[in-house]
Amino acid sequence: MENNTILETIGLSKYFYDPVKFQVLKEIDLKINHGEFISVVGKSGCGKSTLLYLLSTMDTDYEGKILIDNQLVTGKTDKELAIIRNEKIGFVFQFHYLLAEYSALKNVMLPGMKLGKYSNEELEHRAMEHLKTLDMGDQALKMTNQLSGGQKQRVAIARALINDPVLIMGDEPTGNLDKKNSDLVFDIFNKLTQEENQTLLVVTHDNDFAERTNRIITMEDGKIIS
Repeated sequence: MENNTILETIGLSKYFYDPVKFQVLKEIDLKINHGEFISVVGKSGCGKSTLLYLLSTMDTDYEGKILIDNQLVTGKTDKELAIIRNEKIGFVFQFHYLLAEYSALKNVMLPGMKLGKYSNEELEHRAMEHLKTLDMGDQALKMTNQLSGGQKQRVAIARALINDPVLIMGDEPTGNLDKKNSDLVFDIFNKLTQEENQTLLVVTHDNDFAERTNRIITMEDGKIIS
């Protein structure tokens, strides 16, 4: 039987040592399957952003194990992790982190240029297709500072998709958006799950958003409570 798990943690724990030893994540066992749209909720300080940071492989100082696409990522070098991250994970943050000196199109292409799997022509074509899907085709050549907040977030989503990641992680992706644009981002994510079978893991404070996802993971005091 094919293993459908995209992301798994086994006994994941994390400590902060400032000023005293404090356990911020406690023995987290988590399984995320292909095509799931999952939101992670909980009060500020419950550990949800820390969890996402560990799952994104940016922070390697933890106890337990993390597997991405059935591959153990715990214990890998920074260089190996950078490749896994670029190939397997797409990121959408609260702040879009677009580079102001580039057009929307070039911003979408950048992770692909780093991965080096496609030629520049092919990348440009793929980037353009993603932008068109998100109704941003006509904005492709604009510099990012000419775009609205909602448009910037759509460019960031296109960028997250460019390397065909197995998983998209969102950290408060609607945190800076009004209701209309938040709904738009939700609809885009939902469509990705429904039509492309894309797997999404989103940390959010937005209860309306969370309520509409396939599964809600609630955290409290560094543990998953439901």
